[in-house]
Amino acid sequence: MFSSKKRLDNAYRTAKVINFDDTSKFILFSDCHRGDNSFADDFANNRNIYFHALKHYFTEGFQYCEIGDGDELWENLSFDSIFNAHKNVYMLMKRFHEHNRLHMIWGNHDMVYRNPDYVKKHLSTYFDAKTGEDVELFKDITYHEGIILKHTSTGQEIFLTHGHQADWWNYLFWKWSRFMVRVLWKPLNVMGIADPTSPAKNYKELIKVERRTKKWIAKNNNLMTIVGHTHRPRFPQPNGIAFFNDGSCVHPRSITGIEIENGEISLIKWHIATKEDGTLQIVKTLLEGSNKLIDYK
Repeated sequence: MFSSKKRLDNAYRTAKVINFDDTSKFILFSDCHRGDNSFADDFANNRNIYFHALKHYFTEGFQYCEIGDGDELWENLSFDSIFNAHKNVYMLMKRFHEHNRLHMIWGNHDMVYRNPDYVKKHLSTYFDAKTGEDVELFKDITYHEGIILKHTSTGQEIFLTHGHQADWWNYLFWKWSRFMVRVLWKPLNVMGIADPTSPAKNYKELIKVERRTKKWIAKNNNLMTIVGHTHRPRFPQPNGIAFFNDGSCVHPRSITGIEIENGEISLIKWHIATKEDGTLQIVKTLLEGSNKLIDYK
């Protein structure tokens, strides 16, 4: 599959279908890049914000769709070090999974998850140091390249995928990119030097990736599509090309995501704010929306 069109076509064709209606509630996050809590772990700065937000969504009955690059498996050799650094997060995600409310998509930084055998081996259980035994984690979990949310009444489809299908280098040569990140860019990242191959850090590449994705959406009847990958939030108006991006969880001091609730869609941000008495609190801010889903059909 040499073109972004063919790669996106394939992701759509093989996507898992989830039926929903106006009572359904979804939160979409991507690009968490959960790491090992070292200096190179970009997620560590926002982990309390993320945990608080995810706990809110679990309590409120939302389903959680993670649209790729959840785990940083380019910089880190194994899932174990990431799990041990952010165990509370995975225990919360486990609760979503146990209630059939966890839906996972792989991206370029966790592309190893497209192999079911790898997922079964590394994510099914974790070692509990207290008991000295393996304990169940994400039993029978499946990662997908794409997910289609399909409205039971209107038939409207919302296509979710990571978005690196429109980034040929990070799709086809992800192993080479992973090697470069581990050997070269992780040490430099600690010193504050960004990886130039990442579309999130390279504006020209970001624009190209967005343009290719929009072109594919336009050719597919303006199919409502939500991606991540570039870390740049996008929220179009109903009369435009239906290209959405939920942003990332590694923005400075904030995370962004997309909510679907009551048949409407909105772009939100969770961040730390200061109260009048000087204490800090985590708050949610509406950035765009809410717009009716049906207006994008």
